[in-house]
Amino acid sequence: MNGGYEPLLRHLPHWTELVALLQARLERHGDYPHWRRVIDELPVLDIVPPSFGDTVTISGDLNDAEKQKLRALLLELHPWRKGPFALFDIHIDSEWRSDFKWQRVAPHVDLEGHRVLDIGSSNGYFGWRMLAAGARWVIGIDPTVLFCMQHQAINHFIQSEANWVLPLAFEDLGESFCAGCFDTVFSMGVIYHRREPLEHLDHIRRCLVPGGRVVLESLVVVDPPSLAPRQHYARMRNVRHVPTPQLLCQWLRQSGFTGAEILDITPTTRIEQRSTDWMHFESLQESLDPESPELTIEGYPAPTRCTITARTKS
Repeated sequence: MNGGYEPLLRHLPHWTELVALLQARLERHGDYPHWRRVIDELPVLDIVPPSFGDTVTISGDLNDAEKQKLRALLLELHPWRKGPFALFDIHIDSEWRSDFKWQRVAPHVDLEGHRVLDIGSSNGYFGWRMLAAGARWVIGIDPTVLFCMQHQAINHFIQSEANWVLPLAFEDLGESFCAGCFDTVFSMGVIYHRREPLEHLDHIRRCLVPGGRVVLESLVVVDPPSLAPRQHYARMRNVRHVPTPQLLCQWLRQSGFTGAEILDITPTTRIEQRSTDWMHFESLQESLDPESPELTIEGYPAPTRCTITARTKS
């Protein structure tokens, strides 16, 4: 047995060598026993077919006392960064309205029958949207163990073998694991954390089949020059680069991609990212200059995000 990873290994049998790493990543986290208990206490219920719309929705019969208990369990997996989800009329109002981002991306990306890798997937919200858009299966990777547990909580009810969230960093996937395995790779909100963005893009290119597509989303500054924040950007650590959209396209070309196309450039608003009952820490509002909200608290241009797509050579 492989700790429940057998369905994954039917898609990617050569990932058997990763199973021990996957389980170790979970079990060595100090909060894993608590989060595992939360998952184990979730009720076993019959559900109607889930809806993978703007709100990923799971429905079925649950009385008020059972809903109250379920809500308390799900809150033990706080903070919920990506969503929204609705489980038996319990609305998980995540920090990010991730449906806004998907609405900007979806019209431009054909996923029919595609094998998808989602780098920095968080709790798998986008994976459900990708399945609804026709993806054959989605492998999400995120080193934050809590997000993997949130995905397990959602999938406890859906029981899908087509959307995975694994406790891996992209760097864990050497070429022997991922070369030519995917038709589409999403890297949304990742590249600005990389010390070497060209290495990140080169790794993505090697994961793709000939003619495969990357969907790249990044913080950007619209007006040159690009930024290299000294310590923090919008109170985020490890923001290495905030490029211009043109520099993102240049990076893609340098990494062997063709046909780079800017799909969208949108400022992040306090409607799209904010504190909620399901993410009660400080959020975007506290990251902006209260006197000049067009600037971050450090004096940089406020967050704007750009989405670009490109292909590998056929």
